[in-house]
Amino acid sequence: MKKHGYSFNEDKSYSFSVWAPLKNKVQLHFISPVDKFYNLEQDAEGYWHITIHDLQPGARYLYVLDGDERPDIASLSQPEGVHKASELLNIYQFEWADQAWEGLPLEQMIIYELHVGSFTNERTFKGVINRLDYLKDLGINTIEIMPVAQFPGEHNWGYDGVYPYAVQHSYGGANGLMELVNAAHQKEMAVILDVVYNHLGPEGNYFCEYGPYFTDKYKTPWGQAINYDDAYCDGVRDYFIGNARMWLQDFHIDGLRMDAVHAIVDCSAVHFLEELKMVKDEIEAKTGKEKVLIAEFDLNNPRYIAPADRGGYGLDGQWIDEFHHALHSLVTGEQNGYYEDFGELWHLHKAYEHGYVYTGEYSPTRKRRFGTLANYAQPGQFVTFAQNHDHIGNRMKGDRLTTQLDFEKIKLVAAAYLLSPFVPLIFMGEEYGEKKPFQYFVDHGDPQLIDMVREGRKKEFAYFQTEGEVPDPFSESTLQNSTLSWEVNGEPNATMLSLYKKLIGLRKEHPAFSGHLKNHTAVLPLQVGKMLIEFERKKGDNKVRVILNLGDENIDYQIDRPFVCIFHTAAKDWDGNGFEVKETSIQLPAFSSAVIDLK
Repeated sequence: MKKHGYSFNEDKSYSFSVWAPLKNKVQLHFISPVDKFYNLEQDAEGYWHITIHDLQPGARYLYVLDGDERPDIASLSQPEGVHKASELLNIYQFEWADQAWEGLPLEQMIIYELHVGSFTNERTFKGVINRLDYLKDLGINTIEIMPVAQFPGEHNWGYDGVYPYAVQHSYGGANGLMELVNAAHQKEMAVILDVVYNHLGPEGNYFCEYGPYFTDKYKTPWGQAINYDDAYCDGVRDYFIGNARMWLQDFHIDGLRMDAVHAIVDCSAVHFLEELKMVKDEIEAKTGKEKVLIAEFDLNNPRYIAPADRGGYGLDGQWIDEFHHALHSLVTGEQNGYYEDFGELWHLHKAYEHGYVYTGEYSPTRKRRFGTLANYAQPGQFVTFAQNHDHIGNRMKGDRLTTQLDFEKIKLVAAAYLLSPFVPLIFMGEEYGEKKPFQYFVDHGDPQLIDMVREGRKKEFAYFQTEGEVPDPFSESTLQNSTLSWEVNGEPNATMLSLYKKLIGLRKEHPAFSGHLKNHTAVLPLQVGKMLIEFERKKGDNKVRVILNLGDENIDYQIDRPFVCIFHTAAKDWDGNGFEVKETSIQLPAFSSAVIDLK
């Protein structure tokens, strides 16, 4: 693999390497502190190289490609935005204090997803650092950061990034991200970074001017497909593999959540994701630190997480949307859009049992049979959630469950996924019942692109047949509306926060919840006529049963062995109306959940 970008050498020189295989002449133009041009030399694979002495961090430069000046697409810093000069950095000057940190395996993670620009009013990595103690007290051991690659303007979800190596300058840049990772590790918290390897944003995208980074062989919903298997693809693969290596190795990031990998189309003998897994393994062996690769995809295809000896790509885990869809449609009653495939109790029951819901059945939304069983997957490979940035932000109003459901249902939802055998992910603010929305926001400067995005959002919501006006993605008020209120002390927020702490504590501290293999969970058969889901979790001699009453009728739940109720959403501690426990039964009010310790 060849390196894109530049390296800092022991003799304090910088070695530059840029892939531009179809160009006749490539130069480096340093515009500050001294205006000077340098000619690069090309090798047989289309990379241009030069080593320069007497450079200092902070210098600004551009590449000159057959006479046209462009920012460095492997830049580590874009302080003036996506169209201006790149800035020279030396990220190896950072003083790390996380030598004792060894990482976390995926199955042990309690993940908290956050967006740096709307998590706090500071909208910076420093703002996140200031909240780490809060997250630690909540029970979080992993934070997952939405994409931070440099994007146009000052605010953006992050999926329009056009400089994958450069950390968004308004967030605090590369140094700010390293400070966050360093601080998290010292508090024994892992950091996962959301990365986008399936497309690149439209504004400030100069990739085509460097080389054949895209292919017309395939299409994506977001524009041109990245060239992972067509002519000249070696340079493209090196670029993105190098990016992943930088995050995992140089920035000490613990794992990558890879956006929509089903849009990474690669018919090579060794798939890009397979190659990425090899690099991850190499970094683990070199550093002694555990790293994880998590894929988001919507295919119900276990090949992505199956081991290599089973013909898989060997990724550590995946986001599992179908569990979310099954739970959401049951508690909200929504069956429009992609919820059309869900809404019955058996959907959620099957999600608990297999992870995937559709494993060959006919999908009304797709108008075809869909999916297959994930026979070799373990529950600890599935990341699940009741809410995340997509399933809130891609609603017309960006409304959360707190504005759709009453308090009892929200408590039930929390127990349903936090106590599941899967890896739980909490979306920022959910833990205290945040009522402010999380809406889609961007800050493009191209008027034509702005009109296209506005129109595209309207078309997307037509699919859900939702009435009302779409919030303007380009309005400052949309960002303000989406920034957390941090109202954690008033009621019912304080009670909700206490409930989340209790559920996370149960998951982390009770031995029965420590089993992450298939044989550590047993999903009991559905009972005819009852809206009940029951599953048992066990490890060694420890066993608990989690019971979910997803119906509107009270149930006197019979138990045929000695038990102790160790949690109930209807308890008065959680502002419930209480419940009755008898020698052989426990009361389950409508939309409640209980956990019993089986003796």
